[in-house]
Amino acid sequence: MPVATDPRILVDASSRDDAAVFQLAPDRAIVATVDFFTPIVDDPYDFGRIAAANAFSDVYAMGATPLLALNLVGWPREVLPFELLAEVIRGGADVARAAGAFVLGGHSVDDPEPKYGMVAIGEVHPDKIVTNAGARPGDVLVLTKPLGTGVLSTALKRDLLSTADLAGAVETMTALNAGAGRAMVAVGVHAATDVTGFGLLGHLRTLLEASGAAAELDAAAVPLLPGAREAVARGAVPGGTTRNATSVADAVRFAAGVDETARLLLADAQTSGGLLIAVAPDRADALVAALQRENTPAAAVIGRVVAGAAGGITVR
Repeated sequence: MPVATDPRILVDASSRDDAAVFQLAPDRAIVATVDFFTPIVDDPYDFGRIAAANAFSDVYAMGATPLLALNLVGWPREVLPFELLAEVIRGGADVARAAGAFVLGGHSVDDPEPKYGMVAIGEVHPDKIVTNAGARPGDVLVLTKPLGTGVLSTALKRDLLSTADLAGAVETMTALNAGAGRAMVAVGVHAATDVTGFGLLGHLRTLLEASGAAAELDAAAVPLLPGAREAVARGAVPGGTTRNATSVADAVRFAAGVDETARLLLADAQTSGGLLIAVAPDRADALVAALQRENTPAAAVIGRVVAGAAGGITVR
Protein backbone atom coordinates (compact mmCIF):
# COMPACT_ATOMS: atom_id res chain seq x y z
CA MET A 1 0.00 0.00 0.00
CA PRO A 2 1.20 3.56 -0.63
CA VAL A 3 2.45 5.44 2.42
CA ALA A 4 -0.05 8.12 3.50
CA THR A 5 1.27 11.18 5.30
CA ASP A 6 -1.59 13.70 5.28
CA PRO A 7 -2.47 14.70 8.88
CA ARG A 8 -6.17 14.24 8.14
CA ILE A 9 -5.55 10.49 7.74
CA LEU A 10 -6.11 9.17 11.26
CA VAL A 11 -6.08 5.41 10.49
CA ASP A 12 -4.72 3.75 7.36
CA ALA A 13 -3.65 0.27 6.26
CA SER A 14 -0.32 0.38 8.10
CA SER A 15 -1.83 -0.89 11.36
CA ARG A 16 -4.04 -3.49 9.61
CA ASP A 17 -7.03 -2.01 11.39
CA ASP A 18 -10.66 -2.69 10.51
CA ALA A 19 -11.33 0.51 8.57
CA ALA A 20 -9.76 3.72 7.31
CA VAL A 21 -10.49 6.95 9.16
CA PHE A 22 -10.25 10.42 7.57
CA GLN A 23 -10.79 13.61 9.55
CA LEU A 24 -13.20 16.16 8.07
CA ALA A 25 -13.38 18.67 10.92
CA PRO A 26 -12.19 18.95 14.54
CA ASP A 27 -15.25 17.00 15.69
CA ARG A 28 -15.96 14.78 12.65
CA ALA A 29 -14.18 11.91 10.94
CA ILE A 30 -15.33 9.51 8.22
CA VAL A 31 -14.84 5.75 8.65
CA ALA A 32 -14.64 3.73 5.41
CA THR A 33 -14.44 -0.03 4.83
CA VAL A 34 -15.30 -2.63 2.20
CA ASP A 35 -16.07 -6.35 2.28
CA PHE A 36 -17.67 -8.90 -0.05
CA PHE A 37 -17.60 -12.68 -0.53
CA THR A 38 -19.22 -15.68 -2.17
CA PRO A 39 -22.41 -17.24 -0.72
CA ILE A 40 -21.99 -18.81 2.70
CA VAL A 41 -25.60 -20.09 2.91
CA ASP A 42 -28.11 -21.32 0.35
CA ASP A 43 -30.85 -18.75 0.98
CA PRO A 44 -30.16 -15.57 -1.08
CA TYR A 45 -31.93 -13.26 1.36
CA ASP A 46 -29.86 -14.57 4.28
CA PHE A 47 -26.71 -14.29 2.16
CA GLY A 48 -27.47 -10.60 1.64
CA ARG A 49 -28.15 -10.04 5.33
CA ILE A 50 -24.95 -11.77 6.41
CA ALA A 51 -22.80 -9.88 3.90
CA ALA A 52 -24.23 -6.52 4.99
CA ALA A 53 -23.85 -7.24 8.70
CA ASN A 54 -20.28 -8.30 8.00
CA ALA A 55 -19.50 -5.05 6.16
CA PHE A 56 -20.96 -2.82 8.88
CA SER A 57 -19.06 -4.77 11.54
CA ASP A 58 -15.84 -2.94 10.69
CA VAL A 59 -17.57 0.40 11.28
CA TYR A 60 -18.77 -0.70 14.71
CA ALA A 61 -15.32 -2.04 15.59
CA MET A 62 -13.94 1.50 15.21
CA GLY A 63 -16.53 2.90 17.63
CA ALA A 64 -18.36 4.58 14.75
CA THR A 65 -21.96 4.94 13.59
CA PRO A 66 -22.95 3.76 10.08
CA LEU A 67 -24.14 6.39 7.62
CA LEU A 68 -24.43 4.80 4.17
CA ALA A 69 -23.40 1.89 1.99
CA LEU A 70 -22.78 1.02 -1.66
CA ASN A 71 -23.51 -2.46 -3.01
CA LEU A 72 -20.82 -4.58 -4.66
CA VAL A 73 -22.18 -7.36 -6.88
CA GLY A 74 -20.66 -10.09 -9.00
CA TRP A 75 -23.36 -12.16 -10.73
CA PRO A 76 -23.40 -14.97 -13.34
CA ARG A 77 -26.16 -13.39 -15.38
CA GLU A 78 -26.50 -16.31 -17.78
CA VAL A 79 -26.69 -18.89 -14.98
CA LEU A 80 -28.63 -17.46 -12.03
CA PRO A 81 -31.87 -15.46 -12.40
CA PHE A 82 -31.94 -11.82 -11.38
CA GLU A 83 -34.81 -12.65 -9.04
CA LEU A 84 -32.25 -14.33 -6.77
CA LEU A 85 -30.03 -11.26 -6.93
CA ALA A 86 -33.01 -9.14 -5.94
CA GLU A 87 -33.37 -11.24 -2.80
CA VAL A 88 -29.67 -10.82 -2.00
CA ILE A 89 -29.94 -7.05 -2.35
CA ARG A 90 -33.16 -7.00 -0.33
CA GLY A 91 -31.41 -8.79 2.51
CA GLY A 92 -28.57 -6.29 2.46
CA ALA A 93 -31.00 -3.36 2.39
CA ASP A 94 -32.95 -4.69 5.37
CA VAL A 95 -29.78 -4.96 7.47
CA ALA A 96 -28.64 -1.51 6.37
CA ARG A 97 -32.01 -0.15 7.43
CA ALA A 98 -31.63 -1.83 10.83
CA ALA A 99 -28.22 -0.17 11.13
CA GLY A 100 -29.76 3.23 10.42
CA ALA A 101 -27.80 3.51 7.16
CA PHE A 102 -28.83 4.21 3.58
CA VAL A 103 -27.91 2.11 0.53
CA LEU A 104 -27.26 4.76 -2.10
CA GLY A 105 -26.02 2.78 -5.10
CA GLY A 106 -23.21 0.43 -6.01
CA HIS A 107 -21.61 -1.45 -8.88
CA SER A 108 -22.15 -4.83 -10.52
CA VAL A 109 -20.14 -7.01 -12.92
CA ASP A 110 -20.81 -10.24 -14.79
CA ASP A 111 -18.97 -12.91 -12.76
CA PRO A 112 -18.81 -16.72 -13.05
CA GLU A 113 -19.40 -16.96 -9.29
CA PRO A 114 -21.91 -14.88 -7.31
CA LYS A 115 -20.43 -12.36 -4.89
CA TYR A 116 -22.00 -9.69 -2.74
CA GLY A 117 -20.90 -7.15 -0.17
CA MET A 118 -20.77 -3.47 0.58
CA VAL A 119 -18.66 -0.39 0.91
CA ALA A 120 -19.73 0.85 4.34
CA ILE A 121 -19.26 4.44 5.50
CA GLY A 122 -19.62 5.66 9.06
CA GLU A 123 -18.84 8.64 11.27
CA VAL A 124 -16.95 9.01 14.55
CA HIS A 125 -15.57 11.81 16.70
CA PRO A 126 -11.78 11.90 16.18
CA ASP A 127 -11.22 11.70 19.94
CA LYS A 128 -13.42 8.60 20.30
CA ILE A 129 -11.96 6.29 17.65
CA VAL A 130 -11.42 2.75 18.90
CA THR A 131 -8.45 1.19 17.10
CA ASN A 132 -6.65 -2.14 17.37
CA ALA A 133 -3.50 -0.49 18.72
CA GLY A 134 -4.44 0.55 22.26
CA ALA A 135 -4.46 -2.72 24.23
CA ARG A 136 -2.36 -2.63 27.41
CA PRO A 137 -0.96 -5.36 29.70
CA GLY A 138 -3.59 -6.17 32.29
CA ASP A 139 -6.53 -5.53 29.95
CA VAL A 140 -9.33 -8.08 29.92
CA LEU A 141 -10.32 -9.62 26.56
CA VAL A 142 -14.05 -9.87 25.87
CA LEU A 143 -15.74 -11.58 22.89
CA THR A 144 -19.27 -10.72 21.78
CA LYS A 145 -20.22 -13.62 19.46
CA PRO A 146 -19.54 -17.38 19.61
CA LEU A 147 -17.17 -19.04 17.15
CA GLY A 148 -17.89 -21.77 14.63
CA THR A 149 -19.53 -20.21 11.56
CA GLY A 150 -16.73 -21.43 9.30
CA VAL A 151 -16.96 -25.12 10.19
CA LEU A 152 -20.76 -25.08 10.32
CA SER A 153 -21.17 -23.46 6.90
CA THR A 154 -18.66 -25.96 5.51
CA ALA A 155 -20.68 -28.80 7.04
CA LEU A 156 -23.74 -27.46 5.20
CA LYS A 157 -21.86 -27.37 1.88
CA ARG A 158 -20.76 -30.99 2.41
CA ASP A 159 -24.30 -32.14 3.27
CA LEU A 160 -23.25 -32.95 6.82
CA LEU A 161 -25.72 -30.41 8.20
CA SER A 162 -29.23 -29.32 7.26
CA THR A 163 -30.33 -25.75 6.67
CA ALA A 164 -32.41 -25.99 9.84
CA ASP A 165 -29.31 -27.04 11.80
CA LEU A 166 -27.56 -23.88 10.59
CA ALA A 167 -30.32 -21.56 11.83
CA GLY A 168 -28.45 -20.59 15.00
CA ALA A 169 -25.32 -19.71 13.05
CA VAL A 170 -27.37 -17.64 10.57
CA GLU A 171 -28.98 -15.75 13.44
CA THR A 172 -25.53 -14.97 14.84
CA MET A 173 -24.08 -13.91 11.48
CA THR A 174 -27.00 -11.61 10.65
CA ALA A 175 -26.87 -9.91 14.06
CA LEU A 176 -25.37 -6.45 13.79
CA ASN A 177 -22.52 -5.54 16.14
CA ALA A 178 -24.35 -2.29 16.86
CA GLY A 179 -25.10 -3.17 20.48
CA ALA A 180 -21.54 -4.28 21.10
CA GLY A 181 -20.29 -1.04 19.58
CA ARG A 182 -22.59 1.06 21.75
CA ALA A 183 -21.55 -0.84 24.87
CA MET A 184 -17.83 -0.47 24.34
CA VAL A 185 -18.09 3.24 23.51
CA ALA A 186 -20.25 3.90 26.57
CA VAL A 187 -17.92 2.04 28.94
CA GLY A 188 -14.65 3.23 27.37
CA VAL A 189 -12.24 0.56 26.12
CA HIS A 190 -8.63 0.50 25.02
CA ALA A 191 -8.84 -1.46 21.74
CA ALA A 192 -11.16 -3.55 19.58
CA THR A 193 -11.37 -5.48 16.35
CA ASP A 194 -13.96 -7.73 14.77
CA VAL A 195 -13.37 -11.45 14.32
CA THR A 196 -13.81 -12.46 10.70
CA GLY A 197 -11.80 -14.34 8.08
CA PHE A 198 -8.52 -14.72 9.98
CA GLY A 199 -10.22 -16.31 12.98
CA LEU A 200 -9.99 -15.36 16.64
CA LEU A 201 -6.28 -16.13 16.89
CA GLY A 202 -5.41 -14.27 13.71
CA HIS A 203 -7.30 -11.12 14.60
CA LEU A 204 -6.05 -11.21 18.18
CA ARG A 205 -2.50 -11.51 16.91
CA THR A 206 -2.98 -8.42 14.71
CA LEU A 207 -4.41 -6.46 17.65
CA LEU A 208 -1.49 -7.49 19.85
CA GLU A 209 1.12 -6.66 17.22
CA ALA A 210 -0.40 -3.21 16.78
CA SER A 211 -0.47 -2.75 20.55
CA GLY A 212 3.01 -4.12 21.25
CA ALA A 213 1.72 -6.72 23.73
CA ALA A 214 0.98 -10.43 24.21
CA ALA A 215 -2.04 -12.32 25.54
CA GLU A 216 -3.21 -15.35 27.46
CA LEU A 217 -6.44 -17.09 26.39
CA ASP A 218 -8.64 -19.52 28.29
CA ALA A 219 -9.83 -21.97 25.62
CA ALA A 220 -12.69 -23.24 27.78
CA ALA A 221 -14.05 -19.70 28.18
CA VAL A 222 -14.38 -19.06 24.42
CA PRO A 223 -18.06 -19.45 23.42
CA LEU A 224 -18.85 -21.84 20.56
CA LEU A 225 -21.92 -22.27 18.40
CA PRO A 226 -23.90 -25.48 19.02
CA GLY A 227 -22.60 -28.25 16.79
CA ALA A 228 -19.26 -26.59 16.05
CA ARG A 229 -17.14 -29.22 17.77
CA GLU A 230 -19.16 -31.99 16.14
CA ALA A 231 -18.64 -30.40 12.72
CA VAL A 232 -14.87 -30.49 13.22
CA ALA A 233 -15.06 -34.11 14.36
CA ARG A 234 -16.87 -34.96 11.10
CA GLY A 235 -14.14 -33.30 9.04
CA ALA A 236 -15.97 -30.09 8.10
CA VAL A 237 -12.92 -27.85 8.34
CA PRO A 238 -12.68 -25.14 5.66
CA GLY A 239 -9.41 -24.44 3.93
CA GLY A 240 -9.36 -20.93 5.39
CA THR A 241 -9.43 -22.33 8.91
CA THR A 242 -6.52 -24.66 8.20
CA ARG A 243 -4.53 -21.81 6.66
CA ASN A 244 -5.31 -19.62 9.67
CA ALA A 245 -4.02 -22.27 12.06
CA THR A 246 -0.81 -22.59 10.05
CA SER A 247 -0.29 -18.83 9.79
CA VAL A 248 -0.41 -18.26 13.57
CA ALA A 249 1.54 -21.37 14.55
CA ASP A 250 4.74 -19.41 15.18
CA ALA A 251 2.96 -16.99 17.54
CA VAL A 252 0.73 -19.34 19.56
CA ARG A 253 1.67 -21.72 22.37
CA PHE A 254 -0.98 -24.26 23.37
CA ALA A 255 -1.07 -25.98 26.74
CA ALA A 256 -1.12 -29.76 26.56
CA GLY A 257 -4.78 -29.89 27.60
CA VAL A 258 -6.02 -27.90 24.60
CA ASP A 259 -7.20 -30.52 22.11
CA GLU A 260 -6.91 -30.32 18.34
CA THR A 261 -10.59 -29.47 17.89
CA ALA A 262 -10.30 -26.45 20.15
CA ARG A 263 -7.14 -25.34 18.36
CA LEU A 264 -8.92 -25.42 15.01
CA LEU A 265 -12.00 -23.60 16.30
CA LEU A 266 -9.86 -20.81 17.73
CA ALA A 267 -8.53 -20.34 14.18
CA ASP A 268 -11.88 -20.94 12.45
CA ALA A 269 -12.50 -18.46 9.63
CA GLN A 270 -15.54 -16.49 10.77
CA THR A 271 -18.08 -14.56 8.76
CA SER A 272 -19.73 -11.58 10.48
CA GLY A 273 -18.19 -12.51 13.81
CA GLY A 274 -18.29 -10.55 17.03
CA LEU A 275 -16.12 -7.81 18.44
CA LEU A 276 -12.97 -8.71 20.36
CA ILE A 277 -12.47 -5.97 22.94
CA ALA A 278 -9.57 -5.09 25.24
CA VAL A 279 -10.82 -3.25 28.31
CA ALA A 280 -9.17 -2.12 31.55
CA PRO A 281 -9.77 -4.66 34.35
CA ASP A 282 -11.67 -2.16 36.49
CA ARG A 283 -14.16 -1.66 33.63
CA ALA A 284 -14.52 -5.28 32.55
CA ASP A 285 -17.60 -5.99 34.68
CA ALA A 286 -19.25 -2.81 33.42
CA LEU A 287 -18.56 -3.83 29.82
CA VAL A 288 -19.98 -7.33 30.30
CA ALA A 289 -23.07 -5.87 31.96
CA ALA A 290 -23.50 -3.35 29.13
CA LEU A 291 -23.17 -6.10 26.51
CA GLN A 292 -25.76 -8.18 28.32
CA ARG A 293 -28.15 -5.24 28.35
CA GLU A 294 -27.61 -4.94 24.60
CA ASN A 295 -28.42 -8.66 24.21
CA THR A 296 -25.25 -9.39 22.27
CA PRO A 297 -24.90 -13.06 21.25
CA ALA A 298 -22.09 -13.43 23.80
CA ALA A 299 -20.36 -11.36 26.47
CA ALA A 300 -17.53 -13.70 27.37
CA VAL A 301 -14.32 -12.90 29.23
CA ILE A 302 -11.84 -15.10 27.35
CA GLY A 303 -8.41 -13.94 28.48
CA ARG A 304 -6.15 -11.01 29.20
CA VAL A 305 -3.43 -8.92 27.65
CA VAL A 306 0.03 -9.42 29.16
CA ALA A 307 3.51 -8.02 28.70
CA GLY A 308 5.57 -10.01 26.21
CA ALA A 309 6.66 -10.32 22.62
CA ALA A 310 4.23 -8.38 20.43
CA GLY A 311 1.66 -10.77 18.96
CA GLY A 312 2.49 -13.73 21.19
CA ILE A 313 -0.47 -15.79 22.44
CA THR A 314 -0.58 -18.50 25.09
CA VAL A 315 -3.71 -20.68 25.13
CA ARG A 316 -4.49 -22.59 28.32
